[in-house]
Amino acid sequence: MDSGQTVFIICQLAFGAAATFLAIMLWSKTRDAAWMLIIIGAIIAYIEIVYSILGIFGLSDGDYFLIGSVPVVSFALPLIRMGFFIAAFAVMIFKQTK
Repeated sequence: MDSGQTVFIICQLAFGAAATFLAIMLWSKTRDAAWMLIIIGAIIAYIEIVYSILGIFGLSDGDYFLIGSVPVVSFALPLIRMGFFIAAFAVMIFKQTK
C-alpha cells in the first residue's frame, strides 16, 4: 500500500466518522422523519466506507453470497443508502405539497 492510498483511507475514515458523529448528534435533537432517513443514509454510507476499507485490507470476505460475480454486500449497501435518501426526499416533497 502506497502513501497515497494510506492518506485516502485515513481521510475517508476521518471525514466519515465526523459526518456519522454529527448525524447521530442531530438524530437526538430531531424527530422529523425526513431528517432521520437522511441520518440513517449517512450512517450506512460510513458502514459502506468501513466495509470497502476492510476489503482493501483483505479482512472482509464477501464472496459467500454473489449476484453474478458481485458480492451481495457490495451490491446492497449503496442501494440501501440511496433508498434511504430517496425516501427522505419523497417525505420532504410530500410535506411541502401538503
